Amino acid sequence: MNVAAHNNPFSWSRVASIGRTFEDMLSAIVLAGLMFVPVIELSLRMFFKTGIPGATSLVQHSTLIVGMLGGAIAARESRLLSFSTLTTILKGKPQKFSQLFSGGSGAAICVFLSVASVQFLMVERDGGKTIAFGLPVWVILLILPIGFGLIALRLGLSATTGWKQRVLLLAVAAAVVGVTRLDSLSYEVRTVSAALSLLAAAFLGAPIFTVIAGATLLLLWMAQFPIASIPLKHYSLVTNPSLPAIPLFTLAGYFLAEGGASKRLISVFQLLVGRIRGGPVIVTTLVCAFFTSFTGASGVTILALGGLLFPVLRAARYSEKTALGLITTCGSLGLLFPPCLPLILYSVIASTVATDLGGADAASAGVSMEQMFLGGIGPGILLVVLISWVGIRGGPKQKVDVEPFNAGEVRRVLWAAKWELLLPAVALGSIFAGFATIIEAAALTAVYAFVIETFVYRDLHLVRDVPRVLVECGLLVGGVLLILGVAVGLTHYLVMEQVPDRLVEWMTNSIESKWTFLLVLNLFLLVVGCLMDVYSAIVVVAPLIVPLGIAFGIDPVHLGIIFLANLELGYLTPPVGMNLFLASYRFEKPIFTIYRAVLPMLFAMLLGVLIITYFPPLTTFLPGLLKF
Repeated sequence: MNVAAHNNPFSWSRVASIGRTFEDMLSAIVLAGLMFVPVIELSLRMFFKTGIPGATSLVQHSTLIVGMLGGAIAARESRLLSFSTLTTILKGKPQKFSQLFSGGSGAAICVFLSVASVQFLMVERDGGKTIAFGLPVWVILLILPIGFGLIALRLGLSATTGWKQRVLLLAVAAAVVGVTRLDSLSYEVRTVSAALSLLAAAFLGAPIFTVIAGATLLLLWMAQFPIASIPLKHYSLVTNPSLPAIPLFTLAGYFLAEGGASKRLISVFQLLVGRIRGGPVIVTTLVCAFFTSFTGASGVTILALGGLLFPVLRAARYSEKTALGLITTCGSLGLLFPPCLPLILYSVIASTVATDLGGADAASAGVSMEQMFLGGIGPGILLVVLISWVGIRGGPKQKVDVEPFNAGEVRRVLWAAKWELLLPAVALGSIFAGFATIIEAAALTAVYAFVIETFVYRDLHLVRDVPRVLVECGLLVGGVLLILGVAVGLTHYLVMEQVPDRLVEWMTNSIESKWTFLLVLNLFLLVVGCLMDVYSAIVVVAPLIVPLGIAFGIDPVHLGIIFLANLELGYLTPPVGMNLFLASYRFEKPIFTIYRAVLPMLFAMLLGVLIITYFPPLTTFLPGLLKF
């Protein structure tokens, strides 16, 4: 029977396998196109004074496709980001119930998003717009209802294991949908029931994007606004001219992490600074900061480098507690260094908010990626120094035997890693030299990383490894872009309801001093960091604080770096600091062991955040000096 099912070309498992392979291939091909098209465009412009017709629009809409495909693959692999980790803690029937409820709720919300996407699609089809080569926009927009529909299906399937559970899940999803449709219930009862269901789903582990989308759908329903505004705003953000930099810089980081860059860079820093007191700590902070600046504080740093750096620290007689705390902390240490993903995200969101504000406020609220890149360098160095200092103080007091300095060995190791050491020059030099746009610089960086890891060092096999890396990167980017897209719909609603204006009025009437406001802001963001991941916080909270920064006369770059520095602190803050769970998973240690290990670094980071907050020149000096 099993043999017959296996040989049957129309068996469900075989069809599903073919579908997964096709989905992965399509995601890899589109992301590869996203990587190469801007580089070809740059080359044609520089050498032949020409270009690819509609290249910008093609790249923007390729980002939409990558995002939706990546989100669908993330749902397939059960790797969508969640507010809660409760489903991993619960066991038995409570775990099954939480999976059913959160899965059913998430699936119901995705059905609403798919319906809203169809409504948006119909409007765009009547508009008759084209992208390039006569391709209609609405054809590309088909990815929205298809993508949300796939995610709804997969959320349901991943939450169930048998037909009985699937029937129960359908009942849960129907109940979530029906509670807003029962005319026999009062408006207040329906609203409260929907809100409580959404809170329960968030608590039980529903994906972040479904929680944000559910809240937006509920608010739009209450205000009697069309739900098609959610896919409209999703489309507007994901096709933003600057947004393709996110998947491209992230892809460069993935090529490095999956290749042999980590070993070569550790060897370089170990030879350069490993012989001085605290050298292994400095090696750890520098290598992690380098990697995180390209992988986007996504946890890849801990997973990729933890197994390499932990033995280095232990061999240098650092205690297990110090080694665990240092690697956990350093997993997000490069968040403020260019071209890290949160810097790009904040720039995009702040600029979107500025556009919505309009008038004179738009000019004072907007912040470019170049400004954020330059503004983060000083604070980033400060945090590296502080963490290194704490790590060194926690190290062995006795002298550690090391090999004598060997200039020939240093030259050999530097030469071996020369191509990876040039990567920041490629990424940032092309931007600040002025011959490439942000997107072209990001694509150039990704192509450069691809070439050196695949053809120069040959750490990645072109057929076996590169497609896997492309799919893995698309999965991460898709999960992030889903959050971004639906959260902009929430931001749009808040602006329409004048929530930021009311918040500004209340704060300015309650607080007079700018410095008091900054203290309150730090306390608020510390709580946000305890409860939300960095991506969620940027898209949900940043639109609220940007108008407040304008009202209190805070430099927009300074405000952005304060915001991100607090969220970097949030990676280490219980109960849901992402690095805490990643380190617990990577090193197979109880979560409370990790809590205790990071405490000294947590206080050092807090000191750094306060210095960044109350000493603005640390942030504003470079952008002002270079006139960005």
